[in-house]
Amino acid sequence: MKNRQLKRSHAPIFWGLFGAGGMLAALFGPMLVAITGFAAPLGWLPAKAVSYQGMLALAQSLIGKAVLWGLISLLLWHAAHRIYHSLHDVGVHGGPLAKALTYGVAAAGTLAALGLLARI
Repeated sequence: MKNRQLKRSHAPIFWGLFGAGGMLAALFGPMLVAITGFAAPLGWLPAKAVSYQGMLALAQSLIGKAVLWGLISLLLWHAAHRIYHSLHDVGVHGGPLAKALTYGVAAAGTLAALGLLARI
């Protein structure tokens, strides 16, 4: 019997980020659109709830920073994974370049969000 070693893959990491981002997109995406696109502009929310000072206080708290960073980064990874596999589905096989570009943008966006939230 021959001893074969399985090839290691990074795919489970990306699928996990994709799944977490997809769950957040499904659960919080419509709510964010409703709040920022309809409820706030139409005055359905108290002015204090959507004020600049209120949003700044959220972004300055440690828990708020963690939630915002998690939401932004997981949505970016979800989008990158979906775009990469959609390109493959429509016949655009970019190989390592397409993978580096899509996931690289997600990684850069994740680091940019972390840097910007750390400066607030």
